[in-house]
Amino acid sequence: MSIAVGMVETLGFPAVVEAADAMVKAARVTLVGYEKIGSGRVTVIVRGDVSEVQASVAAGVESVKRVFGGQVLSTHIIARPHENLEYVLPIRYTEDVEQFRENVNAIRPFGRRP
Repeated sequence: MSIAVGMVETLGFPAVVEAADAMVKAARVTLVGYEKIGSGRVTVIVRGDVSEVQASVAAGVESVKRVFGGQVLSTHIIARPHENLEYVLPIRYTEDVEQFRENVNAIRPFGRRP
């Protein structure tokens, strides 16, 4: 399995919460964190299989449209990020999110998504 990092940057905290919720519901990804950039910019970060991260980011972008005043400023997916990135940037799986990572990797019945 090829692990990827997906990011969605929004204008406004409610928009990033909506995006994060949609992202983890739409695909088998783990929310590993968020970053407040300033001036209302917030980025949410997910990890998972490349195809799952792609589906997750697409769902997050679409969900922001439902938030009044919400705006997607940027998105990006990095397939197979270099391990050095994990030690410098806030994209690492931490103990706090490990329980959710294990749930994502659990086998789900065919055709059933949360």
